[in-house]
Amino acid sequence: MRYGMNLLLWTTEVTEGHWPVFERLKAIGYDLVEVPVFETADVDGYVRLGARLRNLGLTPHAVTAIGPEANIADADPGLRAAGEAQLRAMVDCAAALGAPTLSGPIHSAIGVFTGSGPTAEEIARSAEILARIADHARPHGVRLAIEPLNRFECYLLNDLASAAAFARRVAPDAGVLYDTFHAHIEEKDVAAAIAADADRIALVHVSENDRSTPGRGQVRWRDNFAALKAAGYQGPLIVEAFGLALPALSAATRIWRRMFDDEFTLAAEALAFMRREWEAA
Repeated sequence: MRYGMNLLLWTTEVTEGHWPVFERLKAIGYDLVEVPVFETADVDGYVRLGARLRNLGLTPHAVTAIGPEANIADADPGLRAAGEAQLRAMVDCAAALGAPTLSGPIHSAIGVFTGSGPTAEEIARSAEILARIADHARPHGVRLAIEPLNRFECYLLNDLASAAAFARRVAPDAGVLYDTFHAHIEEKDVAAAIAADADRIALVHVSENDRSTPGRGQVRWRDNFAALKAAGYQGPLIVEAFGLALPALSAATRIWRRMFDDEFTLAAEALAFMRREWEAA
């Protein structure tokens, strides 16, 4: 098993100043890092970052999201066009980074609601655009990993079954990012959900119910790990946690109080927890 850390615990945009974070994560024992890809202007910067990470012994993956101004599920063709252009640029950055995946809630805008569930038209609009994005990503060796979010963050895709069906519609190689935080809210039986659609799970976010240190909350970890292992899951386990270091991200993830001592203690405890639980599953 390979173990990773999502860099959103520290930043939404990696700079030279974050290099000590990478070195520390490697020293703790991580195999890979998930790099936020929101800024797309400096493609060469991603080339340099990817090379440095690989030289350090860390495999880079890419993670992103789209906002209201780039909502590919929207009825407004201008917003859809903006979203498609943005996603193409994000794929180019992920390719420059050398990332095998571009993951996240790329199906629709976070925090945008209509007051009802998704319509067939919204699903179709989103899938049509992501199919073209998957075609653009494939020659670059980048696989899309589409993340369903809980009902309080989006309405288009909330559970693994709907996300897997959507991914199959998008492309034969489109995958799903399975996140234990969202599954803890939305799935009635995580083991059954994983067993039913394990073939589409490209990545797993290991995220506690309060989004702090995995293993210190209420997520049914043994059910998750045992089901993934039984299904033959071969992808990485990537810690996703959020804190108070980034005010805008804290507001978006609704983190109002400190949940852990410090970021590197969380990282070390999370890695030990994942190794122990995966071995025991």
